[in-house]
Amino acid sequence: MLKAYIVDDEPLAVQRLTRLLEATGRVAIAGSTTDPEAALAFLNAQQVDVVDVVFLDIQMPGLTGFELLARLTTNPLVVFTTAYDQYALNAFDVNSIDYLLKPIEPERLERAIDKIEQLGTGLGTGGRRDPSPIPDVHALARALADEFRGRRGRVSETESAETRPRLLQRIASKVGERTTVLDVARISHFTAKDKLTFAVVNGREHVIDYTLSQLEADLDGRRFVRVHRSTVVNVAFVQELFPAVDGGVLVRLRDEGKTELSVARDRVRSLKETLGI
Repeated sequence: MLKAYIVDDEPLAVQRLTRLLEATGRVAIAGSTTDPEAALAFLNAQQVDVVDVVFLDIQMPGLTGFELLARLTTNPLVVFTTAYDQYALNAFDVNSIDYLLKPIEPERLERAIDKIEQLGTGLGTGGRRDPSPIPDVHALARALADEFRGRRGRVSETESAETRPRLLQRIASKVGERTTVLDVARISHFTAKDKLTFAVVNGREHVIDYTLSQLEADLDGRRFVRVHRSTVVNVAFVQELFPAVDGGVLVRLRDEGKTELSVARDRVRSLKETLGI
């Protein structure tokens, strides 16, 4: 069986990926951590065949997946796992054999394991591999980019590129004569209050010229979920779900203020489905 090590700063993501890998019957879990520095120390300490493949998140606080990989003294096979589409091609510029988009689908995970097993003859000791079986990263990147485009929404063959729907990547916040351009991936949540809509980045609110209904239509539904009539949350920032005093559900975000947001009872299921739990 393949021996896998999981690195992801989201505990729920680690738990789910562990379950998915074990359910395949093809992978044994050699270890896991939510701390990239701990992962770096563990992987660099391996001198025997303990880890065949690392499932590595990209966007982590303190040390990104790319930075962790650059500092490894071993050379494991790597499968990147992330919620951010824009990292796809970058993932293939480094030592990666595949890229899984969160929430990870069992069928997509099986295909990644197939690729790993195809390279099995090149696995060596200490998480190292012979250079010869390294796949054509450019070909893989092109294939994966095509897959992402398909998953963003099927478009008819007669539809022109100009008319294809485009998901929001940046949002402008205008205050007086100043305009701040916000990267959608860095927005932890959107909230509506006092007849205004705010995008929240690192705890700071930026007023934007959108309604929450417009945001639901224009944002990637795999990343942003309406959890309340006044709140849309970026699932990449969800750290924890826990019961509220009134019997409802709260989410705690992975931001500096550990923001807590209420989840409407009728939206708990859709949030969990998007999180893959």
